Amino acid sequence: MAPACSATAAGKAESGWLRAAPPVKRRERLRRRSDFQSAVTGKRFHSGPALVGFAVPSESPTSRVGVTVSRAVKGSVERNRARRRLREAARISLLGPDSPLTQVGIRYDVVLIARPGALEVSFAALKAEASLAALRLTKFKP
Repeated sequence: MAPACSATAAGKAESGWLRAAPPVKRRERLRRRSDFQSAVTGKRFHSGPALVGFAVPSESPTSRVGVTVSRAVKGSVERNRARRRLREAARISLLGPDSPLTQVGIRYDVVLIARPGALEVSFAALKAEASLAALRLTKFKP
């Protein structure tokens, strides 16, 4: 007997409800602790209400992004939600084809640290702040 409603996974997938964004590729992520530390100790810095960004020029063939969350975000559920939101904003704003990171021609390793405000602002505001961070990190003159 077939289900009468379209609430099945196939029905949801056909309607576009379950469509997931492609994940950040492995070569576009920072994975080692030493990569995070070298980016954080670099001279390029952006601070905003929802995130802190650091960048350092890189030798890799593409720009790479690492996302972490401050311990000031209390509770593992909230930290994971902030991490997911910031990772998606970084995928759209920093790794997209119209990103300032790709237009400059210099490859960067970027670390974004979510602050407690990352859970309070709307996703559009978080995405705008990530775009502003990318712009400021690439335009900085040491």
